[in-house]
Amino acid sequence: MHHNKFSGGRNMTKNVQAKWYAIHTKPRQEKTAREHLERQGYEVCLPLIKAKKRLRGKWTNRIEPLFPRYLFIRQAMFEDNFAPIRSTRGVHQIVRFGDYPAQVPSDFVRALIANQDNLLGISKGRQATFKKGEKVTVIEGPLKGLTGIIENDNGEERVILMLNLLGRDNVLQVDADYLVPESA
Repeated sequence: MHHNKFSGGRNMTKNVQAKWYAIHTKPRQEKTAREHLERQGYEVCLPLIKAKKRLRGKWTNRIEPLFPRYLFIRQAMFEDNFAPIRSTRGVHQIVRFGDYPAQVPSDFVRALIANQDNLLGISKGRQATFKKGEKVTVIEGPLKGLTGIIENDNGEERVILMLNLLGRDNVLQVDADYLVPESA
């Protein structure tokens, strides 16, 4: 189970003037910066993504920042002082356009927060579609055209199915999207 770490405290949500700003972190210190900013009470967004990487000759899934070396912080520009942010462990600097900190559209940050599970490849799950004992037909994949009987559908991507192959009953896992009720 993952843990969403998007917000600290600091009453930013009550402050309508609060805006999101881009923070440039030190190399590979995004999580350190987030942790220290949250300890100071700032509302922080560090979007993460699940990425396949080759490590010692093997492919592995890693959770890493969607925007390496960047995170977003929410605060009121004139009410809050940026100095504590600059001196926070893991922070390199506040991204600026000229003399002003770079604002990030709130809708963009809200969309990142709303889609965090998708970025991490976490399925919201599906509802069980089939009942135990129900007859189904495989409509895609290498078993296309075969019929079988549902053994178990617990709402996960794959369904346990009993198929008669070569005169024997075989229990297999089949992608739920490849199945339709036999009457269909």
